[in-house]
Amino acid sequence: MDTLVRLLQLLVLILTLPLHLMALLGFWEPLCKTYFPYLMAMLTVNCNRKMDSKKQELFSQIKGLAGASGKVALLELGCGTGANFQFYPCGCRITCLDPNPHFEKFLTKSMAKNRHLEYERFVVAFGEDMKQLASGSMDVVVSTLVLCSVQSPKRVLQEVRRVQAGHRRLFTLTLSWGGGMFFFWEHVAEPRGSWAFLWQQVLEPTWKHIGDGCCLTRETWKDLENAQFSELQMERQPPPIKWLPVGPHIMGKAVK
Repeated sequence: MDTLVRLLQLLVLILTLPLHLMALLGFWEPLCKTYFPYLMAMLTVNCNRKMDSKKQELFSQIKGLAGASGKVALLELGCGTGANFQFYPCGCRITCLDPNPHFEKFLTKSMAKNRHLEYERFVVAFGEDMKQLASGSMDVVVSTLVLCSVQSPKRVLQEVRRVQAGHRRLFTLTLSWGGGMFFFWEHVAEPRGSWAFLWQQVLEPTWKHIGDGCCLTRETWKDLENAQFSELQMERQPPPIKWLPVGPHIMGKAVK
């Protein structure tokens, strides 16, 4: 099976040789950083339509986390175009973090359409090193389709736990947990040994260039389980866009 994967990878590499040459020479990444926000702006409209009810279900829980001030300090990792803003309840003070500065103009448009939110700032940084953000400063951290493309999911989750609010009582309609909340929605690898997983392995070297570092074969649920959250709830969902090589999705929440 490994030999077949390598042969098919070579075939895909040959078919996409110009892309790989541009990446090798350092020309592709600047181009990708520029076009990727436009690609995401198109794809997220379709994704949100397909995932509307599930996103409503997931993010509706944020409303119950507001303190006496009625405000929730929310950090969105890999905020992209701000596609999640419409699902956040009133009273959220949004800090956006993304390593790609080209997303900022899309965020400005999204904030203009979502006046029920307060826009704090846009931080250009990688999730592995969020030193601009103080420890314990965020009531809620959100990550949707982000951990697939970071260099180190383990390090990002360590930073998530660092910036999450400390152990204090947070009340919701169904939960009363201590500590800041982390809401996630990520795509993960297909089952090992399946044909779908084989094709993910074949396409991944090329897909990383097209998807700005996106990895198709990450088993992100293992990183979440090993991140030492005090509570973790997670469920599996089918991929919303069938024709893309991304696999099933996991969604859920974790508490510091």
